[in-house]
Amino acid sequence: MTDYGAFMEALVFYLFAILGVLAALGVVIARSPVRSALSLALVFLALAAMYVLLNAPFLAVAQIMIYAGAVLILFLFVIMVLNPRLDLIGGRTAAQTVAAVIFAAAFGVLMSVTFAAGQLAPATGVFTPEYVSEAGHVQVIGALLFSEFLLPFEIASLLLLIAIVGAMVLARRERVRHGDPRQDLR
Repeated sequence: MTDYGAFMEALVFYLFAILGVLAALGVVIARSPVRSALSLALVFLALAAMYVLLNAPFLAVAQIMIYAGAVLILFLFVIMVLNPRLDLIGGRTAAQTVAAVIFAAAFGVLMSVTFAAGQLAPATGVFTPEYVSEAGHVQVIGALLFSEFLLPFEIASLLLLIAIVGAMVLARRERVRHGDPRQDLR
């Protein structure tokens, strides 16, 4: 007898996986930074759907709220403030193309070795699915985040703050260099 539930779960997973991979290609291939950011939004949403399939609803909601919401809006804000003009930046150089091919080949070799090794997922340790369902997803994540992973969490927040301040300094410097039309009104 065919298990239609497992078939549908696999079908939904593969649909979101294909959507995520195609959107990730759109992030890399898109010439416009805004289109690239919108493709990144699709990657974030596909990843959130996969979290739902893995029975991690808190991570799915956090993925949508934090990454698809706040971080993506931050990216779009920086893109709009910096206003990168592709005609001034120029095309890709031959050295960049060679470096991209070398890194893509190295990534392909690394993925082949990983798949050939056999074990893709690490051992769960004390965090078995039974333990997580008994303790609760949010409680386990919160306990780990504010105990064992507090320093990496704070470093990541500090790096995001530095990136925001750096983007604003760059935008201010460009505005002063090119002349702000609003300066004439002051």
